[in-house]
Amino acid sequence: MSEALPFLDLSDPAFSTRGPEVLAARDHGWCAQTPFGLAVLRYREVGKILRDRRFRQGSHNWPDTVGINGSFAEFWKQSVIGQEGDTHRRLRALAVPALSETYVQSLIPEFKDIAEALCSDMRRSESCDFLQAFCEPFAGQAITTLLGLDREEWPMVAHDASELGLAMGIDAKSYEGRFNAACERLHQLADKLVVKVRCGADTQSYVARLVADFDRNGNCSHDELLNIIVISIFGGVDTTRALLGLGLSLFIESPDQWQELRADASLIPAAIEEFIRARPTTTWATREAVEDVEVNGLTIAKGTVLHLLIHASACDPEICNDSRFDITVRRRKHFGFGGGAHHCIGHYVARTDMAAAIGALRKNFVRFEYDGVPVWRPDSGNTGAMTLPVRYEVLH
Repeated sequence: MSEALPFLDLSDPAFSTRGPEVLAARDHGWCAQTPFGLAVLRYREVGKILRDRRFRQGSHNWPDTVGINGSFAEFWKQSVIGQEGDTHRRLRALAVPALSETYVQSLIPEFKDIAEALCSDMRRSESCDFLQAFCEPFAGQAITTLLGLDREEWPMVAHDASELGLAMGIDAKSYEGRFNAACERLHQLADKLVVKVRCGADTQSYVARLVADFDRNGNCSHDELLNIIVISIFGGVDTTRALLGLGLSLFIESPDQWQELRADASLIPAAIEEFIRARPTTTWATREAVEDVEVNGLTIAKGTVLHLLIHASACDPEICNDSRFDITVRRRKHFGFGGGAHHCIGHYVARTDMAAAIGALRKNFVRFEYDGVPVWRPDSGNTGAMTLPVRYEVLH
């Protein structure tokens, strides 16, 4: 039966998880073969597999899949993302309370202030590279706020977090030296932040809250604490930076939707969810079978890796009659933040800082258009803009 499955070459840098071959494979059936295991293409099966305890988080083997070694590979395998069972629950129990909704909401005024200041800078011109002018500094300053650092320190933090993002693409091997060096620098930063808390110089930040939980429960090692901080920096910067660029590109390509947003601020949360559905930065979630599992008559052998394609599942005709980007349509829940036991720890932070950013942009700019050709990372693994030249009309 497996021989009859369509084949999708996820290892091809030109491959797009939103491409016509993916849609054709989805029409054929719920899964396809790839060089990395199976791709799961339909909404119902993605949802079931994310919740099925016979599958574990599959990202732990990503370094082996793309052939990378060194400090990042070791960090990734030991991180909360790469763990299962009691170890995973123990690490999540450290991080989740530190990112409570009440705490994250207390940061909204600072997120808004960062966004307004960047918009003010953009207003001095009529064009920019949106990635450099807004996405990177906003994501960087948002994470420094979370970490209890001065905003002026954002370039180093954002740069190293973005360097880690290079490890998540199918071309990761060519960047190995860069992301390993960045991983080591971020662990050194995490250690300094913990020392700052221990000295009493920081009592309010996310790191301070982590350290308090760490001391209270005493069930994690110092290295595990540092890993939680580094994975938080990586996820916080890379997700926000990429989604802002991807979201703006969707508005440029559907200018009527930007006007809908400008007319109604209550559409901001729906716009963020629509970004993730229509142009996800994490193009697949990964699971690995821990035993032989039968799904829809297909036996999936123990050890098989499944890549759950976010765009294909969220645009599945079974749950989506019209997949065009539209922030006014009620949609079924997407899986852009994963699901089940490994649902993204930082999803509320990402949604909250993104809302502050989009809110400021809609108040300052009448319209956007491309001012050249954007350069994108491969549209598989983790994607996003590398350059995003835009022109815009300022609201006076």
